[in-house]
Amino acid sequence: MITVQSAIEIILDQIKPLDTERVDILSSLNRVLGETIHSVRPNPPWDNSAMDGYALKTDDIREASPENPVELKVVYDLPAGQAPKRGIVRGEAVRIMTGAPIPDGCDAVVMVEQTEKRSDGSVLIRTHASIGENIRLSGEDFEAGEAVLDEGTLIRPAEIGMLAALGVSNFLAYRRPKVALISTGDELVDINEIPGKGKIFNSNGYALSALVSECGAQPIHLGIARDTKESLREKLVATEGADCIITSGGVSVGDYDFVKDVLQEMGSEMVFWKVAIKPGKPLAFGMIGGKPAFGLPGNPVSARVVFEQFVRPTLFRMAGRQNIFRKTLTACLTKDVKIIPDRMNLIRGELRMERNDFLVTPLEGQGSNLISSMVGANSFVIVPKGSMGFKKGSMVKVQPFDLSMFLGETYDY
Repeated sequence: MITVQSAIEIILDQIKPLDTERVDILSSLNRVLGETIHSVRPNPPWDNSAMDGYALKTDDIREASPENPVELKVVYDLPAGQAPKRGIVRGEAVRIMTGAPIPDGCDAVVMVEQTEKRSDGSVLIRTHASIGENIRLSGEDFEAGEAVLDEGTLIRPAEIGMLAALGVSNFLAYRRPKVALISTGDELVDINEIPGKGKIFNSNGYALSALVSECGAQPIHLGIARDTKESLREKLVATEGADCIITSGGVSVGDYDFVKDVLQEMGSEMVFWKVAIKPGKPLAFGMIGGKPAFGLPGNPVSARVVFEQFVRPTLFRMAGRQNIFRKTLTACLTKDVKIIPDRMNLIRGELRMERNDFLVTPLEGQGSNLISSMVGANSFVIVPKGSMGFKKGSMVKVQPFDLSMFLGETYDY
């Protein structure tokens, strides 16, 4: 058996990002930019008002106050989306709306709340102002020609807003990996079938499909391969259009565990097939036709653990992502954990926050066949190889499945 760290390094050493394709902005969420985006004009494109108010010359209102307002002639109104009609001279002001361009000759904007509009069309200004007050300067966000979004940037809603602000409707992004999924075993039936005695539903096929989709990749659900080399070979031939191959089951040492043999017969370079991790020891990895091929264990929890630690970062690397590993945090253990120290153990746990501290409780029933324990878990407690476990109250490393689970239910500022 090789260590978890060695397995990760071996796998990722084989993996490169896929090629790029042109995508539309509305279908780009959670994709990765395949090119650097430069601005074609500054933002803001011109000096503009940050407030509804009056654009004016600060020299005209140097002595203005609530007790001693200054009267200015309003020469026109300027709403957002229109160009100034002309500049101003001393004693004049322009009634301006937020976002409208600053007319020539104006060096400040006084907000409307500090003014009084008069019936003759003039305005009383009841405060003085500094040069540049309430004016957004051209280019203060970014200048023309600036590299605004770098290649390799994950496209979130903020990046989509930036692309739209730049007028960029389509661009290059790294291609989403297409992942072929094959479940193996004579005992499996599809979820639409009635299972006879000795049969179970193909839960792995659907769980892995969901995990692939969660990674932003595209699952290709190829169904069930029976426990014959011919059936497995037929399914593997159907993976030709995929970028990555995942099988579940058939990678142990049983008489009907053919995955490693068939992959090798089809030209796969098998790199390893046992990792010092629990659950999930029987993991096969190789390259077939330049594509990564993973043989995951058949037990559903083992398949999930192995996917999280090895397949997920692989798919992220293929999709061009920079940050490919789940974050870990430190939490206080609420009860003892005892293990056999021959492998790294990933204990299903329930992570929670109390008074800004993280607590984690190992769940009952850690068997690799217990699907219910995965439903109840929101994290893995990481117990390193060589450790006998931890006592209650120990600070342990935890890998949450989704940190957004800990968003507050109420505002607490």
